Amino acid sequence: MDPVYLFKVAARQADWLAVRQSTVSGNISNVNTPGYKARDVVPFDEVMDRTRLTLAATNPRHFSVDEAGAKTAKVRKGDSWEIVHSGNSVSLEQELLKASEINRDYSLNTNIVRSFHRMYLMSVKGS
Repeated sequence: MDPVYLFKVAARQADWLAVRQSTVSGNISNVNTPGYKARDVVPFDEVMDRTRLTLAATNPRHFSVDEAGAKTAKVRKGDSWEIVHSGNSVSLEQELLKASEINRDYSLNTNIVRSFHRMYLMSVKGS
């Protein structure tokens, strides 16, 4: 049986979400620290672009996509909403929106893995 890479991708995204949540919580904890600059992590799609997971062609009739045919675009990094007189660039509202986005992405990741796991078990059991 061939390995299923969806679980590896989901695990990698869960790790990335944990790092991003830690970064956002660090920004929130330093919201009143003078001179503190807000931080964020590299977007997940850039992490996946560096990884280069490839699909296995198990049949000679499978299509292959060369890397030159894939179009990618750089994600523009958003600036902080405001910088206060102390030089702190953390916006509490922006960080809370990021935390909400992380929560939503983690829930989506979990639900997709749960659904795929059920489908996988059904196919193995032969139901």
